[in-house]
Order: sequence, then structure tokens, then C-alpha cells
Amino acid sequence: MIPEVTFAVFASLGTLGFSAFLIRKILALPTGDEKMQSIAQAIAEGAQAYLGRQTKTVALVALVLTILLWIALGSDYALGFILGSFTSSLAGYIGMSVAVRANIRTTQAAKKGLAQALEVAFQGGSVTGLLVGGLALLSIALVILIANIIGISPVGALVGLGFGGSLISVFARLGGGIYTKGADVGTDMVGKIEAGIPEDDPRNPGVIADLVGDNVGDCAGMAADIFETYVVTTVSAILLATLLFAERNASIYFPLLLGSVALIASVLGTFFVKLPKSGRIMPALYQGLGATAVFSVLGLLGVLVFFSPRIPGIPNTTLFLTSLIGIVVTIGMVVLTEIYTGKNSRFVKKIAEASVSGHGTNIIAGLALSMESTFLPILLIAGATLLSFSLAGLYGVAIAAVSMLSLTGIIVAIDSFGPITDNAGGIAEMSGQKGSVRKITDALDAVGNTTKAVTKAYAVASAGLAALVLFAAYTQELAREGAANVFSLADPNVLVGILIGASLPYLFAGLAMEAVGKAGMAIVVEIRRQFKEIKGIMQGTQRPDYARCVDIVTKAALRQMIVPALLPVVAPVVVGLLLGPTALGGLLIGVIVTGLFVAISMTTGGAALDNAKKYIEDGNFGGKGSVAHQAAVTGDTVGDPYKDTAGPAINPMIKVANVVALLLAPFLV
Repeated sequence: MIPEVTFAVFASLGTLGFSAFLIRKILALPTGDEKMQSIAQAIAEGAQAYLGRQTKTVALVALVLTILLWIALGSDYALGFILGSFTSSLAGYIGMSVAVRANIRTTQAAKKGLAQALEVAFQGGSVTGLLVGGLALLSIALVILIANIIGISPVGALVGLGFGGSLISVFARLGGGIYTKGADVGTDMVGKIEAGIPEDDPRNPGVIADLVGDNVGDCAGMAADIFETYVVTTVSAILLATLLFAERNASIYFPLLLGSVALIASVLGTFFVKLPKSGRIMPALYQGLGATAVFSVLGLLGVLVFFSPRIPGIPNTTLFLTSLIGIVVTIGMVVLTEIYTGKNSRFVKKIAEASVSGHGTNIIAGLALSMESTFLPILLIAGATLLSFSLAGLYGVAIAAVSMLSLTGIIVAIDSFGPITDNAGGIAEMSGQKGSVRKITDALDAVGNTTKAVTKAYAVASAGLAALVLFAAYTQELAREGAANVFSLADPNVLVGILIGASLPYLFAGLAMEAVGKAGMAIVVEIRRQFKEIKGIMQGTQRPDYARCVDIVTKAALRQMIVPALLPVVAPVVVGLLLGPTALGGLLIGVIVTGLFVAISMTTGGAALDNAKKYIEDGNFGGKGSVAHQAAVTGDTVGDPYKDTAGPAINPMIKVANVVALLLAPFLV
């Protein structure tokens, strides 16, 4: 029995047990009056219906790929792929199911006060975060455990596991993003701009679809994204160790120790999320993140003393330092995101000020910020890469990436807090709760928007480091197979590969944006039709047909997600088979470089446009209904698919391309 694997199994099972305790605690809370319950039920039914239909669609693609993997690479790859697909889907489904039940309980808790509502919303988000980390670590540990019991190498099953998680991730991120922003954009364009009614107004036929979208995009989608990044990064670090070190021993499973202590730290960190005396919500969440980071560092010190892993040529002190780099990158991305997207940041205020002169200047300011905001995060990622490489070579980069991903539990908990509070505000508005309740849910929702921006930046940075590790594994795999792994610009195949790869994130993002536009147009047409044909909606005497809007945007999202989701699978295969392994290596370089820039610019720029609108709604530059506000609503409509669809979906797209290349490597040599 391998101690590292055993420790990982117990740590993950304990985390999943704590998640089950939180689920039971949340479901035991009161659910409010009948009107609140009917709205919450509609949201839950819409979210589960969408996710069910998405799962059926993806299952067909997964079945074909399972057969191909079994035939081409063997049963271990195929079975690992099935496990990765299943656990990734399970994490998103359970997390979303709890989120759509925690929303109404958060609204009800808001009647008692801000502290109570914060506690319920964060505990609901914690279920998703801890499930993602627990299931990801458990699936990796079980693959290694079973492989060792039956006496085979776990490498094939681990790579298959990563590919399964990657496939689900790109579909969940993309499909959920198209759904949520198609519904949001269409609902806002007709409701806010044309009809002049508030957000989450029950008279708007698209409002339930909008609330459903928060869950399938920002909860289930983010869960699948981070699950996949966690698995792929850990697996690639283990694989890299097997390729780099001639002396192979159990200590190549050191990444499992990092994940285990961080999971335990995440559980402990949840107890530190308490509303401070100042009444500020964001510091409460950062208390939990800070406590988790401290406990992770202390746990890592204990692991290095107790387990004393012996990585050939890398002292334990070096392992500790490289692990610290990943935690520093996480904190750095949080700080940078606050600087660029915080509601009171000078960058957001500049966009708000630009809104005074109209729609065009608002969008110009937002796009300018989106491009400027790439520089400092890239410097942070580049610095972390150079420093970790100088300490421990390629393996040091891998450990820094694993360390960053080890904080998954608390990071996803903070992210999933967002859709819960957004839904809680919608339920409060639609059910006509008194102003004091709506004031609390609005405060939680405003913070939720910031947390979603922070976690998206974390996802981008972690995807970048993960992709670098995967690329390193690809080059080492080529070297093991006896092929050249030097990628020179003097080689035309490499240059062509870079150019093709660099274009893929733009093509992918363009298809995603176009899909949101089509889904949004379909919702606009339907809402206008209902306003025209169902008399009495605006007077509140007739109930809109919410289900019709949910059905329209569900079909649109599922139909539009297929082509862009298959792009990172098909492109590496075509380039690799036609132009060879060096061209494929060039493609990966291009995808990583432009993918990082496009993802950062879109997620940060979109979040800044959103918060500029909220800054104006707080009474600045004329407040709600002013010219500045109208321009900011337009800017937010443009920024929404940037930050919630195209930008986040590029993260799994980068990693899928790299995993497919890793699978192809033996065939290309």
C-alpha cells in the first residue's frame, strides 16, 4: 500500500463526508412562503432539465470517444475516460442541485439578517467546492490504487481520466455559458432597455431562464472546469515525474499529498467565513481563503516532515518553496482581479465615467481595459514559471501548478456563492419581499459578482500553468519515443503549427460569442411576442410563460455548443496526423499563448463592464435611468458573454488540446 495514495483516499472521503453533512444541514433549513417556493421550484426544474439534456447530448460524444480509445489505446485509457467523465458530471450535478435549493433558504435567512444569509449562501457554495476537490482527488487515488493492486501501470488510466474530465468541462463551460448569457442578454435587452422594468421583475418572461442560467453556467460549469484542471494538473505532474526520474518510487505521488492537506485545510477554512463587525462581506470570504492558505502551508510542512518524500535530486526544502509559489500566484490573481474589477476600483470608475458620453465610449473604455488587464497577470504567471523552474526544473513548474490547484475547495466555494446569492435576490424580487430583505440579498449579490470575477481569473491562471505542464509532458513523451522535441521557428512545420494554434482561441471565442448572440436573439423574439400577445403581463394580471423561454434557450445552447466544443479535439488530430509531432507542438504553443491572453482579457474586461454598471446604479453619474446607466447596460450586455461564456470556456479548450496531443504522441512518432 502506497502511503501517499492511502492518505489521499482518506482525506477525500473525509471531505466528501463533510459535504454530505453540509447538504443535510442546508436542506433542513426553512424555505419561506408558498410564492417563494413556487419560484425556487421553477428555477430548480429548469436547471435540472437543462443539465439532463446536456448530459444526454455529451454522452453520445463520450460513447464514441470511449470506443475509439478502447480500440486505439486499450481498456485502461477507456475506463479512465469513463471515470473522469462520470465524476466530473457528478460534481457539477450535485453542486448545482444543492445551489438551487440553497437560494431560497438564503432569501429566507435574509429575513433574520445579513450574517445568517451569508452563512447559508456560503455553506451552499462550499458543497460544490468540496465536492469538486474531494471527487477529483478520490478519482486519481482510486485509479492508482486499483492499478497497483492488479499490477499494471496507472499512466494510461490517469491520462484517460484527465481526458474524460476535459471533455465534460469544455461542454459544461461552453453550453452553460451560452445558456446563461443567452438568457441574460435577451432578458435585459427587452426588460431593462425596451420595457424599462427592473432586473428580476416577475413580469419579464425571461427572468426564470436568467436565474436558471446562473446555476448551469457559474455553478455546474465552473465545477466541471476546475475539476478538470485539478485532475489534469495532478495527473500531468505524476506523469512528468515518471518520465523525468530514472529512480521511480512512491514519492512521484507527492502531488497527492499536496491535494490531501489542502482539502483538509479547505474544510477548516470554511469555519473562518464569518461576517466581521464592519459588516463587509468580501473580507469575510477572504478570511476563509486566507485561513485555508495558512493551514495548507502548515499541513505541507507536516507532510514534508512525516512522509519525507524523496524526489530524486530535489530536496524537501525546494519542494516546499515551489509549493509556496502556487499559493502566492493564487493570492496574486485575487489581488489583481480586485484592482481591475472591484466596484470601487479606479479602472471601473473610468468606464463608468466614460458612460456619461454614451454607449460607444463605454464599450471603448471596457475593451481598452480588457486588453490592458492582461499584462500584470501574465507577468505573475511568467515569474512563477521562471522561479519554479529555476528551483526544480520542469517538475518545479508542475508542483507550483498542483499547489495552486490544491486550493480548489475554497476557491470554488467562493465562486458558487455567487449564483446562490444572485438567485436569492431574484426570488426576493419576484416574490415581493420587503425592502430590508432585498437590501441584504442585493449586498450579497454585489459581492457574488466580484467573487465570480476572482475565481475566473484563478481558473485562467491555473489553466495556463496546467497547460505548460501538459506541454512539458508532451515533449518528454516525444523524447521517450525517440522523436525530436525541439521546436524551432526555423522549422516551417513548427511555425505553421504556432500560427494555426494561435488562431484557435479566437475562432473558439468567436463561435461562442456568436452562439450567445443567436440564443439571445431567440429570447428577445419570444419575450417581445409574449408582451404583445399575452395581455396584462405589464399590469401584473397575467403570468408570463416562463417555461417557454427556458425551453428555447436550452435548445439553442445545446445546438450551438457542439461545433466549438469539438474544435480542440479535432484540430490537434488533424495537424498532428498531417504535419507531424513538431507541428502539433507548435500548435500547442500557439493555443497556450493566445488562449491565456484572450481568456484574461475577456473575463477581466467583462467583469469591469458589469461592475461599472453597478457603480452607476449605486447613484453615481446620475444613477439608474440616466444616460450613463443606459450606456452601462449596453456595455454590460457586451461584457456578459465575454466574462461568462467565451473567456471561461477557453480554459478547458486549452487543456483539451494538450491532453489530445498527449494521447496522440505515441502514434505520431
